[in-house]
Amino acid sequence: MNADFSLQRAKMVEGQLRTTDVTSVPLLDAMGDIPREAFVPGRRKSLSYIDEDLEIASATSEGAARYLMEPSPFAKLIQLADVQSSDVVLDVGSGTGYSAAVLSRLASFVVALECDETLAGSAAETLSELGCVNVAVVGGALENGYADDAPYDVIFVGGAVDAVPEKLLGQLRDGGRLVAVIGEGNAARAHLFIKDDGIVSSRATFNLAVKPLPGFQKAPAFVF
Repeated sequence: MNADFSLQRAKMVEGQLRTTDVTSVPLLDAMGDIPREAFVPGRRKSLSYIDEDLEIASATSEGAARYLMEPSPFAKLIQLADVQSSDVVLDVGSGTGYSAAVLSRLASFVVALECDETLAGSAAETLSELGCVNVAVVGGALENGYADDAPYDVIFVGGAVDAVPEKLLGQLRDGGRLVAVIGEGNAARAHLFIKDDGIVSSRATFNLAVKPLPGFQKAPAFVF
C-alpha cells in the first residue's frame, strides 16, 4: 500500500500540479514527499490523491463539514504566497495538519491554527510522527488569528471566506503576505494581500472554488 501511495503522489505532482502552472520546485518537492494519506481519516485514505476536496470531518449540529483542499488549488495558493525559508507562517484552518506539513518544508516556522479540538489533536499527533519539528499546533477561533506569535511573514487561509477580518490582517509583518479565497463556488477568487509601510493592499488573482472555513461568514443583513 505504501508503494501504491508513493505512485499516486508522483502522479498527483505530474498530473494535477505541473499541469495547472504550479512551478515552484520546493513546493513540488514537498508535496511529492509528504504522505498526504497520513492526514486523511482511515476509511477515506484510498481517496487521498483524488482531484477533489476531501471530507476530513463530518457536519455536526455545531458546524459544517471540514475538508482537505484539493491538491491543485492548495498548491496554487501556497505558490501565490511565495513562502521563503526564513518566513514565519500562520496556517489558518489547518485541519488534520497537511497544509502545515507542506508549509513546514518551505518556511522557518509554522503556527497551525485550528478551531476543532479533535482535528487539532490529530494534526499534532501526525505532524509529530512525521518529524515536523518546526510546527506548533494551537487552538482558537480561526477568524481571530493567533496574536501570541504575531507578526507573521505569511498568513495562509485554508478555505473560502466572505471577507478577511482586519484582526487577521493586523497580524502581518511589514512586507508580509496573506492569501485567501474570497467568495463562494466558481465565482470565488484567490486574493493576495501585501502589507507595505503599515498599509495593506490586495489584488484578486485567479478563480478558485474551495470549501468554506468556519467563522468567516458575514451575518445576514436585515431587510425590511
